[in-house]
Amino acid sequence: MTTPNPALRESATFDRGVISEIQRAAETGIYDIRGWGAKRKLPHFDDLLFLGASMSRYPLEGYREKCDTDVVLGDRNAKFPLHLDIPITIAGMSFGALSGQAKEALGRGASEVGTSTTTGDGGMTPEERGQSKNLVYQYLPSRYGMNPDDLRKADAIEIVLGQGAKPGGGGMLLGQKITERVAGMRTLPMGVDQRSACRHPDWTGPDDLAIKIIELREITNWEKPIYIKVGATRTYYDVKLAVKAGADVVVVDGMQGGTAATQDVFIEHVGIPTLAAIPQAVQALQELGVHRKVHLIVSGGIRSGADVAKAMALGADAVAIGTAALIALGDNSPRYAKQYEELGSAAGFYDDFQAGKDPAGITTQDPELSKNLDPVEGGRRLANYLRVLTMEAQTLARACGKSHLRNLEPEDLVALTIEASAMARVPLAGTNWIPGRY
Repeated sequence: MTTPNPALRESATFDRGVISEIQRAAETGIYDIRGWGAKRKLPHFDDLLFLGASMSRYPLEGYREKCDTDVVLGDRNAKFPLHLDIPITIAGMSFGALSGQAKEALGRGASEVGTSTTTGDGGMTPEERGQSKNLVYQYLPSRYGMNPDDLRKADAIEIVLGQGAKPGGGGMLLGQKITERVAGMRTLPMGVDQRSACRHPDWTGPDDLAIKIIELREITNWEKPIYIKVGATRTYYDVKLAVKAGADVVVVDGMQGGTAATQDVFIEHVGIPTLAAIPQAVQALQELGVHRKVHLIVSGGIRSGADVAKAMALGADAVAIGTAALIALGDNSPRYAKQYEELGSAAGFYDDFQAGKDPAGITTQDPELSKNLDPVEGGRRLANYLRVLTMEAQTLARACGKSHLRNLEPEDLVALTIEASAMARVPLAGTNWIPGRY
């Protein structure tokens, strides 16, 4: 074995990862496509801390004093807003990117704990509708699988203008995942790579969107809440325009959010962190006088009850999870270590979900691989995970003296770094200083 020369020094700009990517690009002539979200280190919820109650605040007794978690979403205009038991929802992930068993499992798990799940690109499957007590129907630029009858079957409609992993860009679904069923639902040829559009074909701005929202309300007899989802970029302006267009709920997806497949350069270099987006969204809602009236859902990198509580303390009404939900179902499990090794990866690292070779049966259309996921067992695991997130968030809220998760506020938080302090607009720990504010 050759011992590295101790005088060798790796470049910070051209490290071995960068060199490898340059060599790969030069050899293949194509850009890298992958799934999941940004891998670079970004300011995140871990950079915030709660100020628990002591003398100046009065804590609630754990497990004895109530801390409620329910949330109503979309009661601005809809006849039938969503009433959820917990403020943690399942983000949109398509049938096509995910197996039918995975979509069913997500519906089962969400329903067991009284929350909602979301369809994603490609339409609504009977398994998903059948197992989802509250199902949000995504209305995307591609219009794949769009069906007015399914709009009426849904409990809410989410108009997708952008996604945190790729704001300004469309999604991808490679040919090996476009089976006969997927192709039929999307009106596509089998086995041919598909790229979703990055903008809706029938409007060019918020005034057109307002007209489209009225059309959707009329199709559904004004019963369903209308969400607008944006990737976090110019969040302050986007949220204001979404409210003006008539949204009942605004979904803001930060760049830590995942994707089934897109260019790596998109995932790592477009958008802003979730932590930076929430205060901008809240400011926009507050200036319009509609904070807590037009509801705010935040997604992108939510992993724990602490993340849930911190997002709500910054002003969100609810959060959405995607990647974490798939992990809860069983993705990246050491149980499939051998299979991941055969794919040239390892449990905890596999992100080539667009390839459709997921041994856990979640991000695949291979019928044999899909059998590895039991939807009932997967739903149970997801429900357990959602319960843990909820209990963790309640524990933190009680420690801050709050009897409901929605009562958490920015005053309960401090930041560990100057960057997080400036983005979240909470003081640097031990000071009353917010960079850029004072």
